[in-house]
Amino acid sequence: MTARIDRLVTSGTFSLDGGTWDVDNNVWIVGDDSECVVIDPAHDADAVAAAVGARRLKAILLTHGHDDHISSVAQLRDLVPAPVHLHPADLMLWQSVYPDTEPDRTISDGEVFEVAGLALKALHTPGHSPGSVSFHVVEGPGGESTVFTGDTLFQGGPGATGRSYSDFPTIIESIRSRLLPLPADTVVRTGHGDSTTIGAEAPHLDEWIARGH
Repeated sequence: MTARIDRLVTSGTFSLDGGTWDVDNNVWIVGDDSECVVIDPAHDADAVAAAVGARRLKAILLTHGHDDHISSVAQLRDLVPAPVHLHPADLMLWQSVYPDTEPDRTISDGEVFEVAGLALKALHTPGHSPGSVSFHVVEGPGGESTVFTGDTLFQGGPGATGRSYSDFPTIIESIRSRLLPLPADTVVRTGHGDSTTIGAEAPHLDEWIARGH
């Protein structure tokens, strides 16, 4: 069966440091007609479960622990049982949402998750949060290189670093050393908003550094 990447956009809120903002999130479902993984099942567990359908859900992969990305995880896990994976450096963010539980498994840098003949390699890309992770698929559907960056890299620059547990020099180094060396035609599938490519973003690194965000 042919592997594919589906995007589901869900809406809700993001809360941190005493503030709350309305957000739209990208939920990525990677797999084929028989099995899949879900990356960042935000806001609407029923909609995510419906998108998974009758397929075997092999894993719930979290790019980071902010509440807009994880607040529906427990409900989704009840609807479609699967292990939840999170980098341990974001455990404090997880515990702010789920104080009495822990993720099922941790994510380590370089770990590979296999689904539908695809291999998703975890790249630790801290900065937006200490445990932020991107998932790179060297050869995705149609032979396309793609990377799921969560809130580390967007169309137009780095993710936000103005709140707790974030750091601008760290996110810049993550982008410089872990993401920009990927092939220029790599599709960047983000946690919010439109996709872009490594080639489109790479020339602007110095601009981002100069503006400081």
